[in-house]
Amino acid sequence: MIIWLKRNLFRSVGDSIISVAVAALSGWVIWQLLQFIFITGRWEIIQVNLKLLLVGRFPEELMWMLGASILALSFWIGAVASSSKRDLNNRTSLIKTGFGLLSRFGLIIALGAIIIALAGTLDAVLLGIGTVAAIALGRLVGLARRKIAVLAKIPWLVWQILLVALPLVMIIQTLLVSDLSEWGGFLINVYIAILSIALAFPLGVFLALGRRSSLPIVRLVCTSYIELVRGAPLFVLLLLAGVALEFFIPSEIAPGAIFRAVTVFTMFTAAYLAEIIRGGLQSISKGQTEAGKALGLSTVKIIFLITLPQALRNVIPAQIGQFISLFKDTTLAGAALSMLELLKVGEAITKQDDYLGQGLVYESLGFVALLFWVGSYVMSRESQRLERKLGVGIR
Repeated sequence: MIIWLKRNLFRSVGDSIISVAVAALSGWVIWQLLQFIFITGRWEIIQVNLKLLLVGRFPEELMWMLGASILALSFWIGAVASSSKRDLNNRTSLIKTGFGLLSRFGLIIALGAIIIALAGTLDAVLLGIGTVAAIALGRLVGLARRKIAVLAKIPWLVWQILLVALPLVMIIQTLLVSDLSEWGGFLINVYIAILSIALAFPLGVFLALGRRSSLPIVRLVCTSYIELVRGAPLFVLLLLAGVALEFFIPSEIAPGAIFRAVTVFTMFTAAYLAEIIRGGLQSISKGQTEAGKALGLSTVKIIFLITLPQALRNVIPAQIGQFISLFKDTTLAGAALSMLELLKVGEAITKQDDYLGQGLVYESLGFVALLFWVGSYVMSRESQRLERKLGVGIR
């Protein structure tokens, strides 16, 4: 330890001065932050408005459906996570797996504990316990498929469809029963981000392939779309969707704000993903394509079985970076489309009569930043884990 400090921090007089100054500044910042979190911060504004921050004006009588959707998603995540082939009889492997899961999702667990503590209700505690139980049950179901011969014979695609059916049914039922205009808070940020990512990825792939197409019309259309959308600011596109759309479509049949936001984020992100994927395709040597032709494969099979998987693997960091950017950019929907997303709710609660003019904007924005930071950090860590697993940059 001493040798490392001398070699990296105190190698010379100048390095020593800089190291001491940075350490002193860092210590002061950490002390001020801890003092704000545990002593001076007035977190009652978050505690009182926790439901508004998380789910907006979502109907109280339908909260059970939202909780059921969370439990169904937790079950699906647990079942998918147990699909890896490990030695189930090796206790060391199981312990290592437990520590690995804790290191991967420890921040989410800590955030959940903070939210439960702020809520301070029995329902929140039961939801937290139920989420953990649903994940454990999902893992048991996934392990049972590997142990029971009858379940093991089920095709992988059919098994995944069966697993995801319950969460999808619950989410669709929640969407049908509730009024989307009452959705808000962090729920709408997550909903817009997930839906936009799911739609933007295949669109970006096809735009990248279209820009490299040998057909002039297809190449021209895809190139024009990519350059036009990438050249326009995202906020301007959201404003156009919120204001200018009704000049062309009657307000009676115009889509809602959530649909407009998802459409704009999908179109915008797909254009950037197309360029990222096109860069990955250009990194693949021509020998790969020639090898596919030598094997008698068609152009479509060469693309989807040889070049495209390698290209997507090579640009995983850039893709995840774009997805994280999309997740954070969902806050723009509040300003452009007057949606009660998390940031707008965080600003609005500081103007309530009980907290007006008391300078509680730091507590409000701090909680908003914490939610986005945890989500972005977990996405980044999972991206790095996937890169190591696939050997990106190594092989």
